[in-house]
Amino acid sequence: MRITIIDLAERGPTRDLFKRKMSPNFASIMPQVVAVWCEELGHDVRYLCYTGYEDLTGLADETDFLIVGGFTLSAFTAYALSAIYRSKGAVTALGGPHARCYPEDAARHFDYVLGLTGKPEIAEMIGEAAPHRPYGRRLSAAVQPREIPSLRQRWKFVEATLAKAGPLKFVPMIGSFGCPYSCSFCIDATVPYQPLAFDQLKADLRFAATKIKNPIIGWHDPNFGVRFDDYLGAIEEAASPGTMRHIAEMSLSLLTDDNLARLRRNGFVGMLPGIESWYDYGNKSKATRVSGMAKVRQVADHVNRILAHIPVVQTNFILGLDCDSGDEPFELTKAFIDLTPGAYPAFSLFTCYGRASPLNLELQRAGRINAMAFHFLDSNHGMNIRPLHYSWPDFYDRVADVTRHALGAGGTWRRLVANRPGAAGLFNLFRGATTGRPRYQAEMARMLREDRGLRAYFEGETGTTPEFFKARIQRDLGPLWDALPPGALAHDSYAYLNGQAAAVA
Repeated sequence: MRITIIDLAERGPTRDLFKRKMSPNFASIMPQVVAVWCEELGHDVRYLCYTGYEDLTGLADETDFLIVGGFTLSAFTAYALSAIYRSKGAVTALGGPHARCYPEDAARHFDYVLGLTGKPEIAEMIGEAAPHRPYGRRLSAAVQPREIPSLRQRWKFVEATLAKAGPLKFVPMIGSFGCPYSCSFCIDATVPYQPLAFDQLKADLRFAATKIKNPIIGWHDPNFGVRFDDYLGAIEEAASPGTMRHIAEMSLSLLTDDNLARLRRNGFVGMLPGIESWYDYGNKSKATRVSGMAKVRQVADHVNRILAHIPVVQTNFILGLDCDSGDEPFELTKAFIDLTPGAYPAFSLFTCYGRASPLNLELQRAGRINAMAFHFLDSNHGMNIRPLHYSWPDFYDRVADVTRHALGAGGTWRRLVANRPGAAGLFNLFRGATTGRPRYQAEMARMLREDRGLRAYFEGETGTTPEFFKARIQRDLGPLWDALPPGALAHDSYAYLNGQAAAVA
């Protein structure tokens, strides 16, 4: 069969220069893995990583089977693509986070919906290749695959994607599935931690060095280096110091002074530690016995020690957790930003992604979830959990304030000075200068005070998407808007989220 695989790194056409040049670096690994498996099964595969400007429908007349991978924020793009390719006679499948989080809704638009996926599930699906309508067939393995195709096998798909990137090109690599931590909000917390074969990891690193001089390896592990000595030992065996660079997401508890020195020797240039909250989730920050300002000072000192070894550090926060109330959590975050001017702070709004985690189901049963359109569930533009201790306008006022403090002119200048001249400073400057998030959040606060219909939507009193959001979705989807199936905005998951969670959990 002629199989087209599309990885949605963007949700629609974009003119954002930062996204255009960086999105290829955020291509997912599993669509490339599935592409290899489909070829091994004897099929003709066309692979495309969509970064905001490619033609998504040009292969529709030449496709027998379409496989799409994407996050929830790109769900409407995926639904529109499925409708277009189905109209041309193709069978369609959806995989990735949205398929795992909202399988009931995805099944309305695709013939197959994939959960945890190995080669047997792909073989079964491709072997059957039958339309399933009005509701698609759900396939899922019990666990993540024990092994995946090597970088050498995936390389033609990786190479085609990296050719679209700017000067920075991240070679996608993964050494483990799942996460050993149990953060209740995280989709990976329910997946058992499972390292992949270290011999394969070493072979992949050696292969990358033959294709790109001094490559930057982008580790996709939910929490890299849990078996720290094993992973660093594999890197040291595969590559000499100075021949390879790395970017990874690790918990602060793993970033001890000795480990930082070893990471620096082995070329780690970017680190994304999760701080999450000043009151909760302390296991990952090695700050289980302190909270509030004491935790701020302890974590700030730790992050500054990381910056002494690793030039680019992104600190990740979640805003609106139930443990937050009043001004204090936001003021603490601003204090932290002032104490760590060299770090780039990234903020995520507390968001429920369907059935992704135990906490999500608890919040659904409690009636705390609204019908925020999938398009805005990117942890930045929309929030579907009603804050426990804030009104919506007050919450967005505080979010806008802390984001402005971090990413406004003052915070951007302090970060540039702290980073000193060099690639790290320019990268953070370019990244911060292209975001319009503070203005957007301030506008949301104003509208939530003045627009009763929008406020009712956020409060969960209605599932009808407001015109403000519809217009933005239409603008973002561009020509795909006309292909969006009827009723996609008023998705069935609204009923599921507000009362049926217990029945389907």
